[in-house]
Amino acid sequence: MTMTLRYRLLQFLALIFVAFTLYLLWYLGQALRLQYHNPEESAYMLRAREQGQVQQYWRDYDQISDYLKRAVLISEDSHFTRHSGFDWQGIRYALKRNLEAGKPVAGGSTITQQLAKNLYLSGKRSYVRKGQEAMIALALELGLSKRRILELYLNVAQWGHQIYGAEAASRHYFTVSAARLSAEQAAQLAAMLPRPNYYDFQGPTDYISQRADWILGQMALVRIPDPGNLPLPPVSEPEPVEGTTQ
Repeated sequence: MTMTLRYRLLQFLALIFVAFTLYLLWYLGQALRLQYHNPEESAYMLRAREQGQVQQYWRDYDQISDYLKRAVLISEDSHFTRHSGFDWQGIRYALKRNLEAGKPVAGGSTITQQLAKNLYLSGKRSYVRKGQEAMIALALELGLSKRRILELYLNVAQWGHQIYGAEAASRHYFTVSAARLSAEQAAQLAAMLPRPNYYDFQGPTDYISQRADWILGQMALVRIPDPGNLPLPPVSEPEPVEGTTQ
């Protein structure tokens, strides 16, 4: 390799490093702002508003049932409290599936990565978007506590057609508040997360019932940030609430 070629290569690598650093610092600034500021909408909600009214109601961490927190982590990211934003075992499994399929079909995303996607990115699957998602997830992990990341996720995750966040989902499917969800109801909501639109239109399916039963059996085993005092797994009676839309 000639000196000129080596110099140009070093210049190129330096530019990549600078671009990566600036990108990370930008989203780190966004993450630090999220420490005390609740987002009014996510990228997903912004696109959904183009199709009509969106149902979403912010609820603080302590206003959401610990059953749902546990159920969501069991279903989506059981190592949430132990990783730094990335589940390397899940990523290896996703890469294997993608190579076998010849295209991106699995992501191996953690809750932090899903939050990054929901807040700032599109739903399109590509390796470029996965790279963006990874950098934003790193910024979120650097700037926010695990409790805050989970709180944000539970408030912006999609749970059906035009339905976002735990409170809107609880009202839509069970006419209860997110604070009053039973263990069974929480497990059903968590089981819906991979395909919320489909299950909203299809209603309860055998898969949802089986998946919810499995989540119920695992619920007491998962750690959640700052757990409350909810016993596991008693069931509380639904408490109707008046439905409103935002």
